[in-house]
Amino acid sequence: MTHLSVEMLAAESVEPITSAGHAQLGIAVLAGIAVIVLLITKFKLHAFLALTVGSLALGAFAGAPLDKAIASFTAGLGSTVAGVGVLIALGAILGKLLADSGGADQIVDTILAKAGGRAMPWAMVLIASVIGLPLFFEVGIVLLIPVVLMVAKRGNYSLMRIGIPALAGLSVMHGLIPPHPGPLVAIDAVKANLGVTLALGVLVAIPTVVIAGPLFSKVAARWVDVPAPEKMIPQRPSEDLEKRPGFGVTVATVLLPVVLMLAKALVDIVIDDPEATVQRVFDVIGSPLIALLAAVIVGMFTLGRAAGFTKDRLSTTVEKSLAPIAGVLMIVGAGGGFKQTLIDVGVGQMILDFSKDWSIPALLLAWLIAVAIRLATGSATVATISAAGLVAPLAADMSTSHTALLVLAIGAGSLFFSHVNDAGFWLVKEYFGLDVGQTIKTWSVMETIISVVAGGLVLLLSLII
Repeated sequence: MTHLSVEMLAAESVEPITSAGHAQLGIAVLAGIAVIVLLITKFKLHAFLALTVGSLALGAFAGAPLDKAIASFTAGLGSTVAGVGVLIALGAILGKLLADSGGADQIVDTILAKAGGRAMPWAMVLIASVIGLPLFFEVGIVLLIPVVLMVAKRGNYSLMRIGIPALAGLSVMHGLIPPHPGPLVAIDAVKANLGVTLALGVLVAIPTVVIAGPLFSKVAARWVDVPAPEKMIPQRPSEDLEKRPGFGVTVATVLLPVVLMLAKALVDIVIDDPEATVQRVFDVIGSPLIALLAAVIVGMFTLGRAAGFTKDRLSTTVEKSLAPIAGVLMIVGAGGGFKQTLIDVGVGQMILDFSKDWSIPALLLAWLIAVAIRLATGSATVATISAAGLVAPLAADMSTSHTALLVLAIGAGSLFFSHVNDAGFWLVKEYFGLDVGQTIKTWSVMETIISVVAGGLVLLLSLII
């Protein structure tokens, strides 16, 4: 199915596919989300299958004909994968090149060589933020854990003083900054401008990561004072390489797509003439697809060839980067299907009606919905996708900047209080050798700080711009 036919199919579903009243729709939404939560938490079903079953359950509870519910789900899945699937794949390739070439290690070692003493937590947050741009959260954790443990051990630092800033940098990038899957899907759902969202995302991310990282790590280190666990220090990728790319060229490669997308946003604001040649050129080179594709192609030379990779080794690296994202792609696609089903059964209109009656600011409502789904499912990505689907109609009358802030409000809410139903919770617990209570006092509290601070900054920005 082509992108065009998917968009047409989705467009045909403007009229609700059911005549259910608000009460029935409200029950249907709660029941649909409850099915997803139950399948993920109780039955340990993969999020893709849970979202698929939950979407059909939502349609059934709302009284929609099953064939219409299936059509809505497949239309949403198709348009979401068409919109963000290639970007997720390109991001994964760039991340794998960065890791395998030793480029990530080069960034880490260079910054650590310049930092020491009190500057170390700030160095860790900087490393995690730069490396976290093209990497999925789980990949970033696996890549940075050896560094966190080694720095804590060699420098005799509290593990939390070094670990929390690194985790904060990764988590903020994951929740707020495209090209991560969550923000990309939310941008696609509410039709936000990617460049403006990226610029405002960076503006929100910097103070958020400072508060939740280096500043909170002082408190976390007092609450949980544990040494780095010896057995968890794994080998670093570059230990098997004879050479690796330089620091400057590695950072430039990682930042290339961000610079191109921000340049496009800037040109759009300054020139504001779709027919102008300069704007048309930047619309092409600053589009997410071209920006990420350019970074991948450049990275093959600046990272891969600089590390001495042969053509076969480069090909293998690209191939290996795509396998792990199959699950992410399917979850994102099914989330898009769930979003479309929510819209097509008339939930969007219901949310619009409620928001008028309640007088809750749209950005706060988006944050609260994302928080609720995050607490229930444990997945930041599922929370982002579902919340974006629910509040998408609120974006219809918003300005470009406020639509971007709506994406960031959803992203901030999706990071709220990670607990035992989140895979990231167990990843941090095991790698850092913590017990459940210690993980809640450090990792879970840090995630909550990120969510609340970022949400507050988004609301503050909405009053200014």
